[in-house]
Amino acid sequence: MLSSFISSVVALALSCVVMGLGWVLAKRAVSDREKSSPFECGFDPIKSARLPFSLRFFLLAIIFLIFDVEIVLLFPILMSMSSSYSSTIIFGTFIFLVILIVGLFHEWNEGSLDWAQ
Repeated sequence: MLSSFISSVVALALSCVVMGLGWVLAKRAVSDREKSSPFECGFDPIKSARLPFSLRFFLLAIIFLIFDVEIVLLFPILMSMSSSYSSTIIFGTFIFLVILIVGLFHEWNEGSLDWAQ
């Protein structure tokens, strides 16, 4: 009990020291125009780097990541089905695919999959 308390105090003290050191060093950094501007091969930037990018591109990228993760989740199920055919695995996979297809049709009807309008 005492050793866990001591290790917790040491961890807390170490994290406070590192945080304080970072705060002190951050105050020293001089922020000028050269350091705060985006790097474009030594030229002045054409447009501001702080402009938001296309929301449609962001949504399409998120949809791609969601469906990509779902495919990664389906792969182990397919590998386990090669060794045994359990009705629970087949039913669970069927439900998972139905949810995936319903989500795909919802995105399609919403118009999120259309890149150009």
